[in-house]
Amino acid sequence: MLMVSGVQHYVFCPRQWALAYIEQSWQDNVLTIEGSFQHKNVDNPNYRQKNNGVITLRSVRIASERLGLIGIADAIELIPSCDGDKSFITHPRHKGKFIPYPVEYKHGRQKKDDCDIMQLVCQVLCLEEMYDIKIERAALFYWKEKRRTEIQVTDSMKCRAVSVVEEMHSAYQNGITPKPEFSPKCRNCSIFDLCMPNLGGLMNVNEYNRQLFT
Repeated sequence: MLMVSGVQHYVFCPRQWALAYIEQSWQDNVLTIEGSFQHKNVDNPNYRQKNNGVITLRSVRIASERLGLIGIADAIELIPSCDGDKSFITHPRHKGKFIPYPVEYKHGRQKKDDCDIMQLVCQVLCLEEMYDIKIERAALFYWKEKRRTEIQVTDSMKCRAVSVVEEMHSAYQNGITPKPEFSPKCRNCSIFDLCMPNLGGLMNVNEYNRQLFT
């Protein structure tokens, strides 16, 4: 089983994902530490919130046997279902029928690529399989922007997410770590010193040592 949270890392940078999840190499920087601090209340499974009939569950365990994924959703809002809704769930602690609405919390600002969206879509796929329902909407909340971005979850997004997960499983099973390739986003990566993307053109150990110690 692979982690749902790893989807974001894989789409952002396959090498970062491989170093963290295959080679078990990771280190924190100020951005990851800030992110952990901001998730303090979000990740508390005992912290529940009710606002105008909407119940918010925190740190919800999710899984997909079909995709081989497990993880924890930051928050799932239970929106009261309207008459005629076909995709709803019930909750043992709350009366009524509800539409699940996943909300993923992210440090920083909205990204140019779709790495955060793919992680969110994988959460949706897990919930759809767990409850045999269809979920069409979810949201990303960015701390720096202090606002929520709603995502309309389309079939094409789901197909792309499935393809990404299949790639991840293949890379994990074969123990493949991509070669380093420097890009502007590398500068804020917490494992920059482990990855050393600026040395990606080196072909052997001797060249590596000469570059490192001269």
